[in-house]
This record gives sequence, structure tokens and C-alpha cells, in this order.
Amino acid sequence: MNKEQVLNILEAIQTNYHNFEVDEKKLNFWAFAMKKMDYELVSKKLMIHVVESKFPPSIAELSAYPPEKNNHLEEMESWKKEAAKVPESKKQEFREQMQNLIRAKTNE
Repeated sequence: MNKEQVLNILEAIQTNYHNFEVDEKKLNFWAFAMKKMDYELVSKKLMIHVVESKFPPSIAELSAYPPEKNNHLEEMESWKKEAAKVPESKKQEFREQMQNLIRAKTNE
């Protein structure tokens, strides 16, 4: 979140909780603490909090981070490209060695 978004959050808190004061020091602290948070998710948590609590929220009660990107599909595509470079004879050799290993382990 950027500082302007944090200010929007603080002003919304101040509007709903009259004992909540917004000043430059609080804005700077909250902006630093919330810089990696997602504005939309924090806003949703604030709306829920306002409905459910008569006390102003803390940063911890509003914290919401964007979901981490799942790189699994990109990794799989990269592996497929690497596998395509391996000669078919090498792949067949690997399959045979794997089958021999499986046979050897199942006969133990």
C-alpha cells in the first residue's frame, strides 16, 4: 500500500471512531507497517471490523497481504522445455535403468 491508501484507511477509521486521531507520526508509522499489504483486502477487513467492533482496529487486525504468486506452472513449462532437449536414446536408457531398479527392489 502506498501512503495515500494508508491515509484513506486512517481517515475511514477516524470517521467511524471519533476517539481515533490521525497525525503525521501515525500516518508514517502505519504506512511503513502496511507497505506490503493489499489495499483492497485491508479495506474489506476494515469494513468488517467497523460492523463488528466498537473499538478502533490495530494494524494487526487489518493486516492482509496479497496472495503469493504460484510459479508452479511456469516451472513445469521450463522443465518440459529442458526435457525436450534430452535425446530420445538417453530417455530410453533412463527408463530401462528405472525398470531394472524397480524390479530389483521388488524382488528383495
